[in-house]
Amino acid sequence: MLPGNDNLSQSELEIDDYVNGCKNLGIGGFYWHILDMKQKSKRAVSPLANPAGDDRLAPITAMMSSRLLVLANVLKRGAILRYKRLAGLSSVEFGLVASMGRRPPMSVVALAAAVGMDKGQISRALAGLVSRKLVAKTANPRDSREVLVCLTRAGLAAHDAIVAGAQERNRRLLEQLSKDDLVVLLGQIDRLTDTAAQMLAAEKNVS
Repeated sequence: MLPGNDNLSQSELEIDDYVNGCKNLGIGGFYWHILDMKQKSKRAVSPLANPAGDDRLAPITAMMSSRLLVLANVLKRGAILRYKRLAGLSSVEFGLVASMGRRPPMSVVALAAAVGMDKGQISRALAGLVSRKLVAKTANPRDSREVLVCLTRAGLAAHDAIVAGAQERNRRLLEQLSKDDLVVLLGQIDRLTDTAAQMLAAEKNVS
């Protein structure tokens, strides 16, 4: 059994942060009605069905961005529950462990950047991993003011459990798609991601 499994009963309490983005976009209620939406999906009208229509009348829940956000949050919730059960890791902790992986020791600043957070945001989770002997800290031999972190043997075991779990989840998610379908889907996701990045850059320029 991996370290940190004593608090498994709290797993559901540590996943709510991943749905806050839905609330900020005004679609929090939509997230919690996924099953209801799936039942009604056959009756829903696709925004593409009437390209000449007024897009402003389309409900936000029918938009591609909303559906992708819901898919991402469903996957995150399942992943958090799984990794809490397998390795006793919280949402932030498993992100840190996954990012460190089997890489050489890295700075705390680099680790924070890898998970898209700042140093202060990860400090508590990192301290918890160190206290549970999943992560080791050492001074940078080239700069004693900088702290380097890496996974211990127990941390690597937790990492390997995460990787195995992720591979199984990915297999189950994609098993209904053919190889050709998968190639097309991944290509479309890449195109959408590129477009979204351009939209983000444009918004930053405006603000």
